[in-house]
Amino acid sequence: MSRHKTILLGITMLSVGIGSVPQADAQTFRTYRCADGTQFIVGFYDLDKRAFLQIDGEPITLARRLSVSGARYSGAGVTLKIPKSGPTTVKHLRRPVTSCVEAGQPGI
Repeated sequence: MSRHKTILLGITMLSVGIGSVPQADAQTFRTYRCADGTQFIVGFYDLDKRAFLQIDGEPITLARRLSVSGARYSGAGVTLKIPKSGPTTVKHLRRPVTSCVEAGQPGI
């Protein structure tokens, strides 16, 4: 993903999140690339348990779900798993689960 597209998606994620999140002191954005070619950005806010995802050009808000180890978020047919150890995975649009790594990290 080009730097320009990454910045544009980050701005979009921020604008989507501002209307639905109370004043947050800090936020974290992560860019991922997956084994099947999928790329997405996920945003987290300190005062919100949801994950704000930008995938396939669409913004999606994912609710945090119960997980034994790590974090699991789902909504609108998308499931994002960020385990304490092991690869992050995403499942969306009836595609199989795929492994993902943060952009800039070795792997995939």
